[in-house]
Formats: sequence, C-alpha cells, structure tokens
Amino acid sequence: MDASPMTADDAERPRTGSRILRIALRRNAGAMARGTVLMGMYQAGETAFPIALGLIVEHALADRSLGALGVSIAALAVITAVVSFSWRFGMRILQKANTTEAHRWRVLVAARGLRPVDADAGLKSGEVLTIATEDADQTADIVEVVPLLVSSLVAVLIAAVTLGLASVRLGLLVIVGTVAILTILSVLSRRIGTGTREQQARVARAGAKVADLIIGLRPLRGIGGNHAAFGSYREVSGEAKRQAVRVAGANGAYAGAALALNAALATAVTLTAGLLAFQDRISIGQLVMAVGLAQFIMEPLKQFSEMPKYVMTARASADRMALVLAAPPVFEPGSQRPAEDGGLTVEGVRYGSLRKLDFRVSAGEFVAITAYGPRAAADLASILAVRVPPGAYDGTVRVGGREIADLSITALREYMLVNPYDGEIFAGTLRSNIDPAGTGRAVDAAVAAAMLTDVVALHPEGLDHGVRDRGANLSGGQRQRLSLARALAADTGVLVLHDPTTAVDAVTEQLIARNVAELRRGRTTIVLTSSPALLDAADRVLVLDDGVVTLEGTHRALLGADAEYRRAVAR
Repeated sequence: MDASPMTADDAERPRTGSRILRIALRRNAGAMARGTVLMGMYQAGETAFPIALGLIVEHALADRSLGALGVSIAALAVITAVVSFSWRFGMRILQKANTTEAHRWRVLVAARGLRPVDADAGLKSGEVLTIATEDADQTADIVEVVPLLVSSLVAVLIAAVTLGLASVRLGLLVIVGTVAILTILSVLSRRIGTGTREQQARVARAGAKVADLIIGLRPLRGIGGNHAAFGSYREVSGEAKRQAVRVAGANGAYAGAALALNAALATAVTLTAGLLAFQDRISIGQLVMAVGLAQFIMEPLKQFSEMPKYVMTARASADRMALVLAAPPVFEPGSQRPAEDGGLTVEGVRYGSLRKLDFRVSAGEFVAITAYGPRAAADLASILAVRVPPGAYDGTVRVGGREIADLSITALREYMLVNPYDGEIFAGTLRSNIDPAGTGRAVDAAVAAAMLTDVVALHPEGLDHGVRDRGANLSGGQRQRLSLARALAADTGVLVLHDPTTAVDAVTEQLIARNVAELRRGRTTIVLTSSPALLDAADRVLVLDDGVVTLEGTHRALLGADAEYRRAVAR
C-alpha cells in the first residue's frame, strides 16, 4: 500500500472535511472491501452460534443420536474457526489501512504547515501540531468504521431473517427496533459532533498556548512574567477541560441510551419468543435460537449504534484538517533557477519600516547592513526569507539576476539561506543540528568558523553529544554558535545572517567575524548586524536609517566620517 502523501497541486488540494473523507474512503476501497468481507464473515459466524444451538436442540438432542451430536460439535468447531480466522485477518487489514491512512494525512498536514508559501490559516503552530496528530488519526478512523458498520448490519440482518423464518413478528420486531434505535441515536450523535469540534478547537488552542509558553520561557523568567504566562495557559486549558467534560457527558448519555435501547430490544425479542413458544407457535429449538440471538444481537447493535458517533468525530477532525490543507498559497512560486553568480539586488522596496530601499550586493561580496531601527532589519530579513510574499510589498528583489516571484522555492532555498537571529535548536545531537540532511558538507569547517570547537571538545561524544529540545542543555551563546555553524555548513551561494553574535562575548565575536569572512570568501554574504567586529570584517557597510540606505562605505571610513554612526555601533 502506497504511503506517499497526495500531491500539492490545487486539483488535489482537499478543501472540505467531506472531501477529505471521500479521498480516504476511495483510496482504501480495496482494503475496506476485503476487511468488510472478513468482518462480515466474523459477524455471520457469531450469529450462527445461537442458530446452531437452536438446531441442535431441535434435531440432534431430539433424535438422541451420537452421530448427529458429533456432526453438531463439528459444525460448532467450523463456526469457531471461521470466527477466529475472519476476526484476526479482517482487523489486521483494517487497522493497517487505518494507520497507513493516518500516516498519509499526518505527513500531508505537516508538509503543508511547513511550506513557506502557504497562506496563514489563522492557526498557531501548536494547533497545527494537534491537527497533524490527533485529528489525522481520528479522520483515518473512517477507514475502519465503515467496514465495521457494514458487518454489524450484516449480523442484524441475518438475525432478523432467521427470526423472521421462525416468526414474522420476531423478524419485524428486530428490524423496526433497529431502525428506531438508530434514529434516536443519530440525533444524539449530531450533538456529540458539535461538542467534539469545539473540544478539539479548545485543546488545539491550549497546545498552541503551551508551545508559545515554552518558546518564550527564558525571556519570561528574565522579566518575571512566567507566572502570569502560566496563569494564562491554565485558563485556556481550563476551558478545554470544561468542554471535554461536557463532551464526556454527552458521550455518556449516548452510551447509556444505546445500552438501554439495545437491552430493551433484546428483552422484547426474548419475551415475544417466550410468548410464542408458550402459545406453541414456535418450537423449543426456535425458542433457544431466539433467546440466543436476542443476547447476541446486543453486541452488533452496540457496535452499530456507536458508528454515528465515530463518523461525526471523523468529520469534525476532517473539517479541522481542511483548515490547513485548503489554505491557498499566498503566492504561486515560479519555476526558474537563479544564476550562480548573480548576487542580490533590492530595488525600490516598500514594506513595513522600509521606504524605497535600494542596494546591490555583487556576487562574492561580503556586505554588512546596520539599521538604526531594528524593525528595518527584521523586515528586510522577512522579505529575503520569503516569509513575506512578493505581492505584499512594492519594489523588486532579484536573486541570481531573477525576481524572487519567478523562482522555484526549492531552487531559491538551495541558492540562498536566511538564518534568523533566533534559529531553532532541535532535539538530537550537535551533528544532526549542524548537518540535518546528513550530507557531511563542510561540517568541520563550519564548527571551527562558528567557534563551536570548545563545546565539541567538552564532551567525549564530540559532535555526537546529545542536545535537548530547543537546546535546553546549552547556554545562549552555545545555541547561537550552533545555529551559525548550521548556516555556514549549508554552504549556499548567498548567505544572509541576522544578528549572529549577539549572545557571545567580544573576543569570541572578533574571532567569529574573521572566520566567517575567511570561510565565505568568494561567496555572497550579507550580515544584518550592529556588531563592530562583523562590520569591520565586511567589504562594505550599508547604513539603513528611516528605511533607506543613507550611508555606504567601509566600517573604518564611516567611523571617521559620521558621528551618528559612531554612536550607533560603539560598544
């Protein structure tokens, strides 16, 4: 079974929850058909037990023949084998299809959430995480629910037909009772579906809140805001808990109603069969069969009556997945590749704090950009990283001689890397953080240039030393140097670094500046920084003031010529 996700083309982009469920059902039609046949055999075998017992009482025991009794025992053994075989392999097929389908949706939602050109669906990363895990799993349950629903229906129909052959009244009682039960429960299931959607939304918001809390925990502690943040999370989590209690109450009412209705139907069948036997309208064997079927029918009816609840839950989860999957791209990337020696050109860009920004960085040049307002540096970094679509700002940005809007995102990422000042550190090892793809390119040189060699030398495992989630076992300076080493190891044609040394001491900063200039010689490098060491290492310095370039020259020339520049970068 192919576990690859769907393509990202608009024609394949599921836009509604019902469309997602239809895709899941169509894609697993073969497995569901096989599973339905086997689970139908299981339910038929289960139904055959009370029927066989009735026939044994009716014929074998009446004749008092050992041969007939032996045949009856052999028949029961065959029924047992069919029940065991069909359940084992039927559930194996359905659960494999279920878990594979859940994997497909998890991968697709995660891929969509990670794509930089997709629209913001109004969901935080914690909510997307919940959708990519719990909602994907619950949506895939539809693959298992439908065959179980059909097989339960098979059991009810066999019981109804068998009882109808003994007495039309008994058969009609089962059919009418089943329809009545499902009608009542379908009303309750809609209430559960509404409550479940709200519960899933509240749980996802709580997940997003705690994710934000963990990300900002260190600075929150620094300003004494961690207790207030925790209180805010506790409130959101409390809302999720209260909604979960309401849903649990509705589920309890649903389960209680289903059990009571099923028991009422079984009791009605048993009493009716007893009355018919008392009136000599059915035989003792048929009475035994009817009583046995009345007891057995409670299980498929219970399963049958639970299906609407699972369908509503799957639909609610599918609707939430559609929020991510149906989000249209903020722009359609092109298919061109940048020229290898084209450099970077920014012409007339207006966005945020940027006011008709113009500059050019030639291929192989090392340029430092210092902004008197930090917002300008952040806005420029966002544009270069394509976190802001080309249509959202005025002006043109050319990478490798071609406009960003005309470039393939994959080609752009291969050619230009924008490393943010708050580069994320992942759980794993130093090596896996520096070289996530495992290509081994320039790792040692990057470690040396980022002055990370002391961290590697501290541990016997070296680069294989374990790193906790978000670099919790590293200092701020170590995390920043690890992020810088990762950017340098990528060895891209254009590298943009945003404040790469704010957490290191002055001596280390001097060494890093010199190392970066040496390692990146001959390749285009742009550093957004106010660090004197990096400014001094650059071939050229551009000064942004009020969103435009107001000064240009070497660091030392600017120090001697402009007092405002001296005040801005002096430490």
